Order: sequence, then C-alpha cells, then structure tokens
Amino acid sequence: MSSKSLTIVHLYPELLNLYGDSGNILVLRRRLEWRGLEANVREVHVDDTPSFADADLVFIGGGSDREQAIVCEKLLRQRSELTSFVEDGGALLAVCGGYQLLGHSYTMGETKLEGLGLVDLYTDRGPTRLISNIAIESPVCEHPIVGYENHGGRTHLGADVKPLGRVLYGNGNDGQTGQEGCLYKNVVGTYIHGPLLPKNPGVADFLLARALERRYCNASLEPLDDSVELAANKGMYERLMSGNVQEN
Repeated sequence: MSSKSLTIVHLYPELLNLYGDSGNILVLRRRLEWRGLEANVREVHVDDTPSFADADLVFIGGGSDREQAIVCEKLLRQRSELTSFVEDGGALLAVCGGYQLLGHSYTMGETKLEGLGLVDLYTDRGPTRLISNIAIESPVCEHPIVGYENHGGRTHLGADVKPLGRVLYGNGNDGQTGQEGCLYKNVVGTYIHGPLLPKNPGVADFLLARALERRYCNASLEPLDDSVELAANKGMYERLMSGNVQEN
C-alpha cells in the first residue's frame, strides 16, 4: 500500500442515500485502492459535528425535502469551514438534494430553505417532477455522463457558474436551458443518480485527481482498465440516443 492516502468525508449517509448514492463512496474507495492508495472514509452522522480540516473530498448525497432541511440546519453551523474548504480547492460531490443545498436557497412553495451559499445558484420547486434517464456531455471526462434523474426542483445558475455539462437526453437543471449540474472550482453538483460514479468512472477520477493534486501537489492518478464500466456506459448512452428507452 502506498504512503499516499485521501480522506473522504461522507455526510449523513443515513439521511442522504436516494437511489443508491452511497455506491459513489464505494467507487471512490475502490479506485484509490486499485491504485495502491489508501482511502480513509469518515462517515458523519446526525449527532456528529463534521470537520473539514483534514478532508480531501466531501460527498453529499440526495434526500427528501425533510431530510434536506435537517442536513442543512446541521451544515449551516459549519458553513464557514466548508466554504474555506471549497475556496481552497477541496473536491466536493453533491447529488440531487445535496446539489440543491450548495446554493443560496431552495424555495418549496411558501417555505424557503436557506442554503449553504457555496456556489452562486438557487433552486425553486417546479409544477411537476422531472423524471427521466439522462445523458450529458461534460468537460470533466471524455465519455458521456449517464444516469437517472428524479427531482421537483429547478436549479438556476449564477452568471459566472459553469454547468457540469450539456444535456443530450433528459431534463437537467430545469428542463429548459439544456444545462445540467454545476462545476465550480473542484465542486461537482448534479441531479444524476444511479448511483453516478459506477457508470461514469471519468467523473470519479476527476474528483480523485483534484483531491490528490491538492494534497500532494504533483501527484497523479495511474490509469485503470475501465473497459467494463465504459462498455456499460456506452450501452446505456446508445440506447437513450436511439430512442429505445420508454420513459414513464
């Protein structure tokens, strides 16, 4: 085992684990271990006080509106430390509900949930849920990013915030702009479940490479044989783009 290691902070897995989002942690751990690197995964639970001082990569999964409110209340107490982590180039992956928490607010009818304000975006609730398989083109990896989306929120990016990618199939942030997710410094926010990383190894390596560079400066990731993962990715992408998938 290499002397190099990364600390991955998994926030509130008992609350934020829609559509198998915890599988993303398994992928991050394995892709480090396959390279002979140590993965130190630290779970933060509801009664814990999170610390990001030694974090290399933070993961926030998806949850219901109720669970989002609980998590946001907890994280607002650590907003300053989490902001410092992000602004210092810390890698962070936030999926669906976690993605919505990155912004300034999430308006649900007459209720407005204050967000963490880590990224210049906001979310409001639309009249219907956006439910679909999804494929996007993104600068973070060579292959299309594929997965599944199911969200009532409509997320609006600030003028200087880049989307994670361009929608090729599905709805994305709001079903209208053709944008999906956000990409800010080393923060990836997205509505793509599935879970995301098993189908999209390039996204996992984007996050791991940024975390490794921040921790060890000139360190880099050795390539892995992703032929199986990419074959599954290609199969799903081709099915979507050929129109052979019937959405509900």
